[in-house]
Amino acid sequence: MFENYKNLWVFVETEENVAKPVGYELLNPGRRLADKMGQKLIAVVVAGDASKVAQDCLNYGADEVITVEGDEYFEYSSDAYAHALHTLVDKYLPSVILIGATNNGRDLGPRLACELKTGLTADCTGLEYDEETQNMVWTRPAFGGNLMAMIMCPHTRPQLGTCRPGVFKRPEFKEGTEGTIIKEDIHMDPAQIRTKIRERVKEVAELVNLEEADIIVAGGRACGGPAPYQEGGVIYELAEALGATVGASRAAVDAGWIAHAHQVGQTGKTVGPRVYVACGISGAIQHLAGITGAETVIAINKDPEAPIFGRATYGVVGDMFKVIPEWLKIINANK
Repeated sequence: MFENYKNLWVFVETEENVAKPVGYELLNPGRRLADKMGQKLIAVVVAGDASKVAQDCLNYGADEVITVEGDEYFEYSSDAYAHALHTLVDKYLPSVILIGATNNGRDLGPRLACELKTGLTADCTGLEYDEETQNMVWTRPAFGGNLMAMIMCPHTRPQLGTCRPGVFKRPEFKEGTEGTIIKEDIHMDPAQIRTKIRERVKEVAELVNLEEADIIVAGGRACGGPAPYQEGGVIYELAEALGATVGASRAAVDAGWIAHAHQVGQTGKTVGPRVYVACGISGAIQHLAGITGAETVIAINKDPEAPIFGRATYGVVGDMFKVIPEWLKIINANK
């Protein structure tokens, strides 16, 4: 029924001609899945000038890149981007499309799915391919993160999903990789673009880059108030000593101790740092869903039965207000 639908696409989102990291991250599972499908991995770039990003996509392992360029694509708009992608899908008939679950991706995915009359699985944290049914198996948290749902879209194509940033690691970058770049000439009358950016206001969310952080020090309910996150507090001081970004659990954010931009977990950011330090975080399933990509997890908690220890690489059973100052002494002595 879907014999004409071939290849796996990764939409590599850009903003002012600069790629969002999640696009490159998705080329990693995209490579594995495309090989399993026996088809090509194709990156799709829509931008004012896509030349640098297109070459980087090849360097990150894409077999081919399809680009759409024009002044109307320098900044994101639902109308222009959906029009470009819809036109490409009608021409090339991809079997699978992966889109990063960024603010723009969460806008574009549903719009595109509606126009194409296909399904959309949002906020995926796991990607597999069922060779028997030739269906993608999309895994995402459901019921507030209390269980993981596995979803298929067997009756329509393309199969479309948005995937959380930070879940997958970027593939190896190989400078100067050769490959095919196909330039498509697709434009939209500016009068048909119904939204325009008049002004950018830099908010705290833009200053807290958890998704790309190499080390994160996060505090939870045991912080007891905002002081540990402020200068002189144990979370702040440990993050400073380690050159880390400060994170937090939902309990700390809901209590108003720190801004939502710092939240890690199901309703916050999904992260994949080299080191994640969980201080006074119990490890509810919603929080654990946000640290699936962390390489090393260090947990400090007074409760030896805390679920966080089941995910931790290293665990310390103790009071964070006593453990962290001792750790800081060792760090500072060995700098």
